[in-house]
Amino acid sequence: MPKGRLFVNAKKPPVPVPLLMLVGIVAISFSSIFIKWSSAPASVQGMYRLLFTSLLMLPFARPYTGAAAALRKKDWLLLAVSGAMLALHFLLWMGSLKFTSVASSTMIMALEPVFIMLGAYLLYKERSTSSAILGLAIAIFGVIFIGWGDIGLSADNLKGDLLSLGGTAAVAAHMLIGQKLVARMPAYLYSLIVFISAAAVFAVYNLAAGIPFFDYPSKEWGIFVLLAVVPTVFGHILFNWLLQYASATTVSMNILGEPVGASILAFLLLGEQLTGLQWMGGVLVMGGLVVYLYAGRKKTLGQSEALPNAS
Repeated sequence: MPKGRLFVNAKKPPVPVPLLMLVGIVAISFSSIFIKWSSAPASVQGMYRLLFTSLLMLPFARPYTGAAAALRKKDWLLLAVSGAMLALHFLLWMGSLKFTSVASSTMIMALEPVFIMLGAYLLYKERSTSSAILGLAIAIFGVIFIGWGDIGLSADNLKGDLLSLGGTAAVAAHMLIGQKLVARMPAYLYSLIVFISAAAVFAVYNLAAGIPFFDYPSKEWGIFVLLAVVPTVFGHILFNWLLQYASATTVSMNILGEPVGASILAFLLLGEQLTGLQWMGGVLVMGGLVVYLYAGRKKTLGQSEALPNAS
């Protein structure tokens, strides 16, 4: 797995990069659709998605056993915290889809790079350009429009927006921790350990809350598997692999594809409609992120993108 450095491999992949990026965007766009189709608790969906993804990754983990043995106690602690933040992200974001539309939830979640920028400044004192700050302001203004539009629908929609916002903050914390850890360990190993840790956090949560582990129909088990395979393997892990052949900035622009793709799929498969304010807010969020992603934040995003963007 590449570590997200800003380079382009001289060799070409077996399939054209644009086509692979399109496959990845479609794959991650299905994440929210699968979640909407499931009636299982968000914590159960998250637990099995992470567990099944970990099982798919384990057969390829043998080359990383030496790196795992070299990890320090502090590294293991940070890995555990990162896993807890990833679990919190899934719990809040998946939960948000029970209350608000796919479009609103995914547009808000697209603010992840903005949260990373803020966190990088607070934790690592990384400064931003004026263009990046402008993009941040535009995107936040867009979220206000989305929330304003959802208030007109119901209080539950606004609750879903707030859950999505909390989930976005949680995944940004997970990525910022990863930014430090992948500097001294393989990104593949980091992802695997964090996925296992997050699945364990969910297991403890479900056990404490009395949520059943196995009492689900076959349809639900199929959705759990689809969540692990489609948006994770053919989405985020594919994007990681593409960092060998395209710049991190180019790959990072795929974050703009998920809200668009998910909104189209939600319209076609779920019959979800958007209000005028939601459309306006979505355009502002996407526009703000375009400004931000082209504003020279290559260092922060380049180090973070080697990690699966969890949605």
